[in-house]
Amino acid sequence: MAAAVLTAPGAPVYGRFVAPEPAPGKVVVDVRAAGLNPVDIAIAAGSFPGMTPQYPSVPGHEGVGMIDGKRVYFSGPVAPFGSMAQHALVARERTVPLPDAVDDGLAIALGTSGLAAWLSLRWRARLQPGETVLVLGATGVLGSLAVQAARLLGAGWIVAAGRHGAGWRRAAELGADAVVDLDIGVGGDLVTAFRQAAGGNIDVVIDPIWGEPALAALQASGPFARHVQIGNAASPGITLPGGALRRASASILGYSNLMVPIADRVAAYTAMLGHAAAGVMTAPVELHPLREVQQAWARQAAFAHRKLVLVP
Repeated sequence: MAAAVLTAPGAPVYGRFVAPEPAPGKVVVDVRAAGLNPVDIAIAAGSFPGMTPQYPSVPGHEGVGMIDGKRVYFSGPVAPFGSMAQHALVARERTVPLPDAVDDGLAIALGTSGLAAWLSLRWRARLQPGETVLVLGATGVLGSLAVQAARLLGAGWIVAAGRHGAGWRRAAELGADAVVDLDIGVGGDLVTAFRQAAGGNIDVVIDPIWGEPALAALQASGPFARHVQIGNAASPGITLPGGALRRASASILGYSNLMVPIADRVAAYTAMLGHAAAGVMTAPVELHPLREVQQAWARQAAFAHRKLVLVP
């Protein structure tokens, strides 16, 4: 079968790979589209903790395909048969039927990225109605979905922080009440900007970027704030003074989709599908032929600000 093939740490190449066969409890999916995520790049590079790729193998953690004539979203395919190929091997419980009103690209965007946005708020931060949410990296796919999720889950005020002017406008259209330019500076200037944009206490921070913006967000947070750490697109580390946590009795909560029970992930994904079908949850999607996997890989590594989807 045609596939993206990983033979060493780094980027895969377009080529041929043996097709999977059905196995007990596992089904073969005819892949229509495969998602490309930052985690795929980290896993392929051998830098994602606890997940070492096989060589050779097909990368890809999620996709949309057909099983018995029905269109489904699937995640967690069985190695070495990842989603970036014509066929993948998956456990049936890792599939979710898709409504006709949600196309393949949006269905994938709601997967890895959408679940991190939705569940970081609902499952990890335990967002309460009326609370103020600050979304860092709000101009990216995960961030823009977090803005929408915060609104749908009952946030009272939403601050979107990012580095792209067009992205700020989109964040406002998607439900943000205020926006902050992360390029205005670091330290005190950014702390003040966050506080002014919030117009009061920040209760929850959704953070896929870390670095100086995360430190400023912690310093701007209100009493008992929950800072949910999802990724480190801006920097792998920060120097965090203890006083930044003690001042507001804030909590830093790590988040990974992998730690959420499958049943909770399926329930969250199904809820988002309903919102997407109703036209109130969306994401920017960019399609690439599977044969252009190396170009798409480089684009993702450079932060595309779009959900990149590979089509076999």
